[in-house]
Amino acid sequence: MEITVCSAGDVALLDQYIASPGATSFHARRFARQEAGECTYLVAWLEGRPVGHTEMRWIGCAAPEVTVGCPEIGGLGVWPEELRSRGIGTALVRAAEDLAGGRGLTVVGIGVGKDNSRAAALYARLGYRPLVDYLDRYSYEDQDGTIRECVDACTFLVKDLPHMRQALLTSSRLDANLES
Repeated sequence: MEITVCSAGDVALLDQYIASPGATSFHARRFARQEAGECTYLVAWLEGRPVGHTEMRWIGCAAPEVTVGCPEIGGLGVWPEELRSRGIGTALVRAAEDLAGGRGLTVVGIGVGKDNSRAAALYARLGYRPLVDYLDRYSYEDQDGTIRECVDACTFLVKDLPHMRQALLTSSRLDANLES
């Protein structure tokens, strides 16, 4: 498996293999946010096809209940379902954490739906702790032009990034840059 930053050419493949609702796909909207500098959209690849994705939102969580100022890992997904519980989600979260550590950040957050105990268990294993409950509100335009408003009950979790890990990552990146 390989994890890369989403490119313009990846959006069509993501739409083909990991469907999303709406006239404009979630993948296209995430890529547009990446182009605007608001996030980094990561894609997991297996045998040449996308099997997972997550978005490191540098602007943080938009919910007013979440007042902590840290980037948010969002939109984590692995597809098809039979590939879940094989380390892809963990690798995506770690890659997003590495991006934050590379920027010298010390805390990251992630939201989890109150009805998603499987994801909550993963995040707890990865060291995330609950901070605040909130309502995740988002909308999209359906294929027929109808605007769909969605509200999900969630918990925002945070994790302190280990300083030693950040120092090692920064050091290894510097070494790699010096060698090239």
